[in-house]
Amino acid sequence: MPEYEKAMRPEDITRLFVERSNAGDAAGVAALYERDAVMAYPPGGRTVGREAIRALWEKVLADRPRFEPEQPLPTLVSGDIALTSTPPKDGSGARAQVVRRQPDGSWLRLLDQPEFVPPVR
Repeated sequence: MPEYEKAMRPEDITRLFVERSNAGDAAGVAALYERDAVMAYPPGGRTVGREAIRALWEKVLADRPRFEPEQPLPTLVSGDIALTSTPPKDGSGARAQVVRRQPDGSWLRLLDQPEFVPPVR
């Protein structure tokens, strides 16, 4: 696996995600996740594990989508766990990730909720 820039702050993960996605680098995106991470995607499903996340992103990035940075909401940190989130530009709910500090001080995603749309009442 190539040597990737590490996220030394929880907020760095979103920037690295956008850069790697726009470069079509599914392995680089997957490197932002812990080995046993859980991603709530595709909608209504779950993708479990870094390898499965890499395979999912290979499919998503094959169409060369363009990702734009989103302004993060304040990060909540408790010890080695943090919650990062962004409101999508289209105003359709929120995105949230639980990240964990690694032994080398970097951060990786543990749980990823890339899309959450509140139910219509």
